[in-house]
Amino acid sequence: MKVLKFGAVWCPGCLVMRPLWQEIEKEWPELLTEYYDVDENKELVKAYAIKEFPCFIFLSKDNTELHREYGEVSKDKLIKFIEQYQAQ
Repeated sequence: MKVLKFGAVWCPGCLVMRPLWQEIEKEWPELLTEYYDVDENKELVKAYAIKEFPCFIFLSKDNTELHREYGEVSKDKLIKFIEQYQAQ
């Protein structure tokens, strides 16, 4: 499983989520995450039909979308999704 994270430097919710994800990535070193700035990756934003940020897309090993979350999400909720999808 991996998580695609979409955000922007000017996005207040993205700034709130950055330290939460840093904590999660330290606690889950096996978790693959990729961050994309929406201003620099417009084609990916279009490909994934992202309309709000921050946006977190949970993908299976074969890149099938498992789940999508928008906005400020609690660390507990993100960990719940990671535990739920980690084997996929």
